Amino acid sequence: MADKAGTQQGSPQGTGLTHFDSQGQAHMVDVSEKAVTARVAVAEGWIRMARETYDIIGEGRAKKGDVLGIARLAGIMGAKRTAELIPLCHPLPVTSVALDLVLDAGLPGVRITATVKTSGQTGVEMEALTAVSTAALTVYDMTKAVDKAMEIGGIRVLLKDGGKSGRYTAG
Repeated sequence: MADKAGTQQGSPQGTGLTHFDSQGQAHMVDVSEKAVTARVAVAEGWIRMARETYDIIGEGRAKKGDVLGIARLAGIMGAKRTAELIPLCHPLPVTSVALDLVLDAGLPGVRITATVKTSGQTGVEMEALTAVSTAALTVYDMTKAVDKAMEIGGIRVLLKDGGKSGRYTAG
């Protein structure tokens, strides 16, 4: 929360970093005074691969099974377990996680979008980012036997809405 001078309470003077107290020590932000509101976050990312790997996924020939289906489930699981992975994240009652994994011949690779919703006192950006990351890592894991040079990137928040800070849309 900002004080009258506009600095973040509980953070080093003027930094705006809410996960540090006035002595610079890491801490979990106190959200107990924040209103419960509907919140949503959308994140995206991609995994680029060799054309052969892209074709294997697209044709359903991966030896480990349905790459996109399993990566979708992994992304959902990742979103639900974010607070266990990111030390200062609040455990949240996630009410919805949706992942879209789309083959993109232009990469070649897979574009991943995650939408996460909750009704709570803090946002779900970290859950959406974790969902995308986990899905991309799962695609890598399932196809690394044929392509160890895959590249994961572009992971970012596209949309965050709800709560006191309002709406953010990536430019």
